[in-house]
Amino acid sequence: MSFYYKNYDVIVIGGGHAGCEAALAASRMGTKTTLLTLPGSQIAAMPCNPSVGGIAKAHLVFEVDAMGGEIAKNTDYTGIQFRILNTRRGPAVRSNRAQCDKTAYSKRMQEIVKRTPDLHLIISEVIDLK
Repeated sequence: MSFYYKNYDVIVIGGGHAGCEAALAASRMGTKTTLLTLPGSQIAAMPCNPSVGGIAKAHLVFEVDAMGGEIAKNTDYTGIQFRILNTRRGPAVRSNRAQCDKTAYSKRMQEIVKRTPDLHLIISEVIDLK
């Protein structure tokens, strides 16, 4: 499958977490955006340990959420266990962590991508950039 790239302002290759956030951010800024991802791949697929949070990742999620991203909202909707880590230590090292339903997380993110105006999802392989 080929498409005419000049029909788009932004082209994002890869439908992982970062690709979804980038495509959503671009389209919400009013640019005509396409998200290209491999056939058979899940949009924003969670790894074998589907946790969102921890000392470092929770800070990153907070920053993405502050900019209007979806990872925190999606985690709230699909979380199956929520914990506060390091409760026996000082407040500086405490952190939130959520375990998500892997399938529900991916499905919900795919629905968000599909219904976002000016964001087109193309399931295809990118072979060459010219």
